[in-house]
Amino acid sequence: MLNISNLKKSYRGKQALKGVDLSLGQGEIVGLFGENGAGKTTLMKCVLGFLRYEGEITLDGQAITRKNIGRFSFATSEHSFFPNLTAKAHKEFYASHFPAFRAKRFDGLMEFFELPATKAIRHFSTGQKNQIEVILALCQGADYILMDEPFAGNDVFNREDFYKVLLGILEPGETVMLSTHLLEEVEKFIGRAVLLRQGKILGDVLMQELEEKGDTLMSYVKESYQYKADRVGKALSQLSGGE
Repeated sequence: MLNISNLKKSYRGKQALKGVDLSLGQGEIVGLFGENGAGKTTLMKCVLGFLRYEGEITLDGQAITRKNIGRFSFATSEHSFFPNLTAKAHKEFYASHFPAFRAKRFDGLMEFFELPATKAIRHFSTGQKNQIEVILALCQGADYILMDEPFAGNDVFNREDFYKVLLGILEPGETVMLSTHLLEEVEKFIGRAVLLRQGKILGDVLMQELEEKGDTLMSYVKESYQYKADRVGKALSQLSGGE
């Protein structure tokens, strides 16, 4: 169990996270949603120890240290791989550093994305770079896989097929936390939706609950955010009237 309690983080006096409480059990697939600046990336980086914070983050009751950080992996469009190495070299490096590295899964995903194994990653396209980062995160052998906008630069067909593949390869004990703005694309993939707004948890719901009520993820988010459907019309009216 990953447990986050009263998590706070400030940047230059401005609070990015304001007392977040969140728990994730093994085997969950959780979507983390929110507007730009809501605190999604900050939350993930605090979990991974990339940022200092106030509050408590524990894994199975233990503080996250060098002893258990290997149970986490991270995929981000910021690109954390070695650009001068090939995908094959990354596979060898990961296999030597992570005892639970999933070599068979790595080979299968490389084939799925049709990525070259012997080409330096710096020569990959943006979409391909994001794909290799996702592959490495999924194959590290981690129990908790955090993904922050991992599909940037990928076409809709690649993304749709990847969700299906991911559901097929994940084992019962693997947990995924996925941050993305592509709500409608991941609606059938996730089992739980967590909403952030201005550094606070705004909503936390199981997708099964929404289905039973005949609700959609998009409508749930709009209702939670108190989205004003007439804002576009008002803006266009003001803009056209000002000419």
